[in-house]
Amino acid sequence: MALGLDDGTMPDVEVGPDNSYIIDNKTYVSKDEVYNGYKCADRGILLPFISEYTWSIEVRAFLYLVGLLYCFLGVAIIADIFMGAIEKITSKTRKVYLTSEKEDEPEVIEVRIWSDAVANLTLMALGSSAPEILLAIIEVIANKFEAGALGPGTIVGSAAFNLFVISAVCVLSIPKGESRRIKDIKVFAVTAVFSIVAYVWLLIILKAVTPNEVEVWEAAVTFLMFPLLVLLAWMAEKNFCGIPNKTDTSKQIELGNFQPGETDKFLRDRQYFRDGRLDRDGLVAFIKEVKNYPGLTDEDAAILAASKLVESQSHSRMWYRVGAVRNMTGGRKTQPQLSTKLKVRSKDRMKTLIMLEDGTNQVYNAMNEHPDAPTLGEVPQVKPHQNAVIDFHAASCAVMEDIGKFKVAVCRSGRLDNRVSVRVETIDGTATEEQDYMPINEVITFEPEESEKFVEVEIINDNQWEPDEEFFLKISLLMNAEEREGVQLGRISIMEITILNDDEPGVVMFQKRGFLVKESIGNAVIPVVRKNGADGEITIKWRSIDKTAVSGKDYTGGEGVLTFKHTEIEQNIEIPIIDDMTPEKDEHFEIELFDPTGGAKIGQINRTAVTITNDDDFNNVLNNMMQMTNANIHAMQVHHETYVSQIKDALNVNGGDIENATAGDYVLHFLTFGWKIIFALVPPPSLLGGWLCFVVSLACIGLLTAIIGDLAAIFGCLVNLDDAITAITFVALGTSLPDTFASRTAAVQEKYADNAVGNVTGSNSVNVFLGLGLPWFIASVYHYAKGSKFKVEAGSLGFSVGLFSGLCIITIALLMARRMFSIFGKAELGGPPCPKICSGIFMIMLWLIYVLISAFQTTGYFNF
Repeated sequence: MALGLDDGTMPDVEVGPDNSYIIDNKTYVSKDEVYNGYKCADRGILLPFISEYTWSIEVRAFLYLVGLLYCFLGVAIIADIFMGAIEKITSKTRKVYLTSEKEDEPEVIEVRIWSDAVANLTLMALGSSAPEILLAIIEVIANKFEAGALGPGTIVGSAAFNLFVISAVCVLSIPKGESRRIKDIKVFAVTAVFSIVAYVWLLIILKAVTPNEVEVWEAAVTFLMFPLLVLLAWMAEKNFCGIPNKTDTSKQIELGNFQPGETDKFLRDRQYFRDGRLDRDGLVAFIKEVKNYPGLTDEDAAILAASKLVESQSHSRMWYRVGAVRNMTGGRKTQPQLSTKLKVRSKDRMKTLIMLEDGTNQVYNAMNEHPDAPTLGEVPQVKPHQNAVIDFHAASCAVMEDIGKFKVAVCRSGRLDNRVSVRVETIDGTATEEQDYMPINEVITFEPEESEKFVEVEIINDNQWEPDEEFFLKISLLMNAEEREGVQLGRISIMEITILNDDEPGVVMFQKRGFLVKESIGNAVIPVVRKNGADGEITIKWRSIDKTAVSGKDYTGGEGVLTFKHTEIEQNIEIPIIDDMTPEKDEHFEIELFDPTGGAKIGQINRTAVTITNDDDFNNVLNNMMQMTNANIHAMQVHHETYVSQIKDALNVNGGDIENATAGDYVLHFLTFGWKIIFALVPPPSLLGGWLCFVVSLACIGLLTAIIGDLAAIFGCLVNLDDAITAITFVALGTSLPDTFASRTAAVQEKYADNAVGNVTGSNSVNVFLGLGLPWFIASVYHYAKGSKFKVEAGSLGFSVGLFSGLCIITIALLMARRMFSIFGKAELGGPPCPKICSGIFMIMLWLIYVLISAFQTTGYFNF
């Protein structure tokens, strides 16, 4: 046992009983005597809590590994709360007034006070890197201001994993045919340069200037590079230097990064919020759009509105990281979750009958083929400029039982330049397959510019008297994701086929003499029926006639022609109703049928009146919708406002959203339940502007990080792994895993690559400047005051830093090459399949090279 006083002199030592030592009349026992030679029994700062070092090495190694993994989940959960506090702090806004069309009412928008670059490199970087930074600080302090291997190794290993693996995952995760570019390339250039300079500087002070020693000025320079990085990144964001942009980006940032020509549209899209509430006009327009799809309740519309609002907003990397952590722990999701009713494709044979006021059934399929829709765009709206739209020509038809085989037209509209396929199948009604008709389950393919296909249907004549029966034809999208691209279903995706005993052309008329519609209905659907026969193709003209309602003011009228193909018995006239949102008396107009062809005749009801009623309860409905939408938006916030909501989320799987909870959510919630309950006691971010939560959660992260350091050190010791190897593998992976999932989600969902890989270089720089600069500065000052030197052995750390620096330059060069050359799609992420896959594999190989060579050097296979 080495003995010595602080002034370097040797004390008077006497040997006491039982291998003890007596120094200045005090009895001391050596560590070897205390732990009786048990392996790794003295490695921890806080651990072990009990005398587990008497157990077998295998059991101890297993328990420490499980404990390490479990603590990684715990630190991820408290980091979630920590980032909620950061989100609260950085979300402070100020009002900006803009001119508008209304002279007495300026346009008001709210913009964040915090600069994106400053927020990303300070609080948000600290939030994502707090475990690594605190581990390095705690290790130095616990080692009596002597350098350790675990903290620095974790920082370098985490940087390697972030740059190589996360970048590779983001490159490979972009959907086929898409790409993502870094938008703020100037800020990325600053952080990329600093990420290289940071590690080259470490190499210089460890190997060149003062080998194996860190002096005060070196540590101070390392730490001061942090504010320098923030300042330069902020200047690059504001474009204070360099080549001016074609547009004044600094002013655009002040107004929310609007692009030229997009300001009006952006304001309209973003002005759902006004002073923390939904904008009334925006919600009215949204409701009118959604209500075009029957079967959606007000609750459904409110969920869709909240989903649209949340996903249309720009999000920080922190938002995605919190979402990744909650996915890993079965917590409340930050991303909108549509209910099963809205998002799950029906696996059963499904049809929806919408009951109109006149009691007539119309076949309707509500949102049947869009199971994974995260935004309103996935709700089945007809977008002919983007997709090919496939549906039947009519919603229903009638045939004779002895017709044998007949053809049903499947029409294609909208986009015609692609090749698309859909599935057509039969569904039993009162008629059953094999008894009344032959079943169909086939795939039909439309070639480019092909607009119509036919499906052959066969009716079975059993010579038995039966009442009229019906069955259904259904169009559905194919299961293969590639086959679903560029195609969507139209509004008539299910067709009703009725077996009749009439072969006359029929009589055409309205179902009844009058229809009553609300002003907010959107489109008035007026059914026209064909009775007493359905043989042959016929047409009939229609026209609107103004009465108290005027076309162009109250509705959009005109003329048109309805075509009934052979066997079709019902068609609809759609009249757009104009909702001016002003109280007025009931108004009406008429629609007249005339000039039938094909042998058909006009029935008794050749005119019908359409009365437009004012919505007496519209304000109440709208207010309820606004409240429900606000409630859904509030449920998607990153942070909690009260202890009650915080504890409720901790107690319930998926934050209480049981309907959308999966089996995996239940398992993960069970595994992390203890951590959730403990950390639910942290003050919510609503207190003191988030700063109280910031401080308390940072302290919790520090305590948990100290335990993780002990677990990693003892585990590595038990399995004969050097601390440096444990740091760049187990600890680096455990602390970086949430960032991996967050970056992948951001890469797929964001329009640009900034939140996916743009922040990786900044985070790696901050790790060095804070994670090493701060503890080394403290330790070097301590040793300088004592007249000693702060020793930091270059050894494996210097080799690891040098290796990473070289590979870092290669990776950043590859990302820039991907941005510049068309072979990669001129984008950092995604692009053509082959270069994309090769780039991803290459970066993963760089990480493997880094880990393996660093491990071999640490274990002494070779030295440099």
